Amino acid sequence: MDSLSADDFSCPVCIEIFKDPVVLSCSHSVCKECLQQSWRTKETQECPVCRRRSSRDDPPCNRVLKNLCESLLKEKKERHSSESEELCSLHSEKLKLFCLEDKQPVCLVCRDSEKHINHTFRPISEAVPTYKEELNTALKALQETLKHRETMKEVFGKTVQHVKSQADHTERQIKQQFEKLHQFLRDEEEATITALREEEEQKKKMMKEKLEEINTHISALSHTIKDMEEMMKDSDLCFLKKFPVSMERVQISSQPDPQTPSGALIHVPRYLGNLPFRVWKKMQDIVQNTPVILDPNTAHPRLLLSDDLTSLRWSVNKQSLPDNPERFDECYCVLGSEGFNSGTHCWDVEVKESLCWSVGVTTASNQRKGRDFYNTDVWSVQYDQYELYERSGFNIKQYLERVRVYLDYDRGTVSFSDPVSNTHLHTFTTTFTDTLFPSFDSFSPLRILPLNSQ
Repeated sequence: MDSLSADDFSCPVCIEIFKDPVVLSCSHSVCKECLQQSWRTKETQECPVCRRRSSRDDPPCNRVLKNLCESLLKEKKERHSSESEELCSLHSEKLKLFCLEDKQPVCLVCRDSEKHINHTFRPISEAVPTYKEELNTALKALQETLKHRETMKEVFGKTVQHVKSQADHTERQIKQQFEKLHQFLRDEEEATITALREEEEQKKKMMKEKLEEINTHISALSHTIKDMEEMMKDSDLCFLKKFPVSMERVQISSQPDPQTPSGALIHVPRYLGNLPFRVWKKMQDIVQNTPVILDPNTAHPRLLLSDDLTSLRWSVNKQSLPDNPERFDECYCVLGSEGFNSGTHCWDVEVKESLCWSVGVTTASNQRKGRDFYNTDVWSVQYDQYELYERSGFNIKQYLERVRVYLDYDRGTVSFSDPVSNTHLHTFTTTFTDTLFPSFDSFSPLRILPLNSQ
């Protein structure tokens, strides 16, 4: 196309670039609309170029020429657009300078105009590298942001999976716990009904014995009455001979009627009276109430919590858990699930199997990431047989089986004692303004004891 000029693609009639060209039998090409206009005007179907009569009423489209013309128009349009971009829209001059204040390309006339008084200019060729470097820096930052977002997307995806796993595991535990309660209730129902049926059998047996006794009396009376009736038919002499014995039999048969024994009916209140309350009281003997429950969402990935969330142990293998903001990632800690901001609270911790532990309270806002957790806002006592780890708090020198934590939020005290020997260990005194959570740190098994064990 470079060796051809625009004239090679011009219609001989309208002198414009062909639009929908058709080819005549004489091989000349004309715009379809121009040909039809010429034929209507001259009232003859001849070629506008050579005057040769056309053999067809509807000449075919010159597709090759049409495609070439469309490409030419597209190229001209793009060239015009590019040239217009290089010219100032106000002065139609070439854009050679860059205004540092307005951040816009300008021409020489713009530079001298009132709009750009006291502005600083740079040749476009000098300004481009600086701004390219700036844009490249921003581009790299965006690429890093994108990479970080992709990582976060993966983390969020794993969190979704963990949430489902948590929900499924929790559901199984709920069903197991309720099954224990259901079984207890079924056993209690069966025992209560069994006791009812046993009483029923006892009362029925007693009444059957009474029934047999009265049947015997009825039979004896029936025989006596029959004998009396027969005696009345005897002769006078026989009647008088039998009379003393008969009267004696009448007197014997005239004993008082047997009475319904006391307590013959079912003792209904024994079974229905306060039935739910009595079962609930009995249920308290099999259920435990632990004053502090551990929060698995705060536990370091190396800490394994029991299903009932009352004990922990350290694991060599690190669990694959979401690094959520609440979770410890350096200190082997876990917090209680409930925070305190008033009142008194007490819990016992069994530490006899651990040779390195720390027990106490901390603020809700205390930093859980990194190693700075023990630097501020932790009130704890600790024991380390080998003195391998440094933690803030009061050091316990003697081996203990249990530690009792007593928090009086309003008075600002946290006291620690040995409940086995009833010995006071240490008391912290301060002023609390933040919500406090029980904290636990251990490399060996550690257990929070239920209230009925204290």
